[in-house]
Amino acid sequence: MANGKKSKKKLFIFGGLGLLLVVVLLLVILSGNKEEVISVQTEKVEKRNITQVVSATGKINPVYQVKISAEATGEIVELPVKEGDVVKRGQLLLRIKPDNYEAQKNQAEARLAQSKSTLSSTKAQLDKVEADYKRIQELSSKKLASDAELENAKSIYLQTLGSFESMKSGVAQAEASLKDAVTNLNKTIVYAPMNGTVSKRNVDLSERVLGSGFSPGTEMLTVADLSKMEATVEVDENDVVLISVGDTASVHVDAFAGQTFKGVVTQIGNSAVTKGLGTQEEVVNFEVKILILNAGDKIRPGMSCDADIETDKKANVLSVPIQSVTARIAKINQDEQVGPNQQVQDEKAKKEKSNKPKEIVFVVQDNKAKSIEVKTGISDDTYIEIISGLKGDEAVVSGPYRAISKDLEEGTKVSVQTKRKGNEPEKK
Repeated sequence: MANGKKSKKKLFIFGGLGLLLVVVLLLVILSGNKEEVISVQTEKVEKRNITQVVSATGKINPVYQVKISAEATGEIVELPVKEGDVVKRGQLLLRIKPDNYEAQKNQAEARLAQSKSTLSSTKAQLDKVEADYKRIQELSSKKLASDAELENAKSIYLQTLGSFESMKSGVAQAEASLKDAVTNLNKTIVYAPMNGTVSKRNVDLSERVLGSGFSPGTEMLTVADLSKMEATVEVDENDVVLISVGDTASVHVDAFAGQTFKGVVTQIGNSAVTKGLGTQEEVVNFEVKILILNAGDKIRPGMSCDADIETDKKANVLSVPIQSVTARIAKINQDEQVGPNQQVQDEKAKKEKSNKPKEIVFVVQDNKAKSIEVKTGISDDTYIEIISGLKGDEAVVSGPYRAISKDLEEGTKVSVQTKRKGNEPEKK
């Protein structure tokens, strides 16, 4: 009896375990067959006005400015201007102690006077020797002077003529030295090269500056025309190709929050400005200059600014949210037959084509996602132009980003949601 009870008990236990295993297997099979439904948001394809904008940052600079560097070496003995002073062309800006340059000028004048005196003496001697030579020539023609006397007179004349020409060269050199000395002396006095404002003064009275004729000397002053200002911004290499001279721009200066200055592109740099060369952070930019049209007298050189350059504008064009467009790999039929005259490279080209990404959007039809290849145009911060692929009024998937870029596939079941005012999703 005891053995019979134990057998029944084992039967119940194993039967229960078997039933539990069957239930688990059924649940796994049923859950595996359940198709995943992805929640998405949609937005209608509509016609909108789109303005393509390229943004960049930079500094404010005067359109016209002159940096004045020292060309003479010495102590500043006169400095009548300070930063912010308005000056006129030809006005005295500073004076460098001229003593050494005046001494050089006096020495050059003395050398010139000595050279001229020597030249005058040599000229008188040449006149006498030339007269003697002509007299001997005349006597020789009458057989009254020997050939030796004629040759000696000729030799003396040619030597004296050579000395005279040498003295003339000496005078020319002395004159050039004097001119150079006067030029160097004049460099000790600095005048304003243009009408403008002293925007920077780097030196003080009694300070010693270093001048050089072959390289820039001490930078002393900057004179700028503050009535014409421009923004010099750095634009990414991928965006600079969109910009053209004459494009309009909105310039925002950090010091004037909330105020917008209008501008126009006047120059696009041809040489790249590279930062972080050879590193992972390497950035290639190009300088773009924007003339500010309503600068007034508030903006100062060196202020930081942001610029939004309008590169293109289109009205009443089909558009979708910019995040609705994604890139997917275009797959082709790998079993496509190769014609008898095609080469092996055709197979290689086919493989390359299969890896080429294409731009698509997902639309919702019968609660399923359908991919449509599109061709896009210009874009702003929110919307992108659709040139082909859509007709309008389609409901394109506008979010979430992960669903658009990764999760959605052709035929994926979706649940469309809209956003309430509090940004809480509401299921349709």
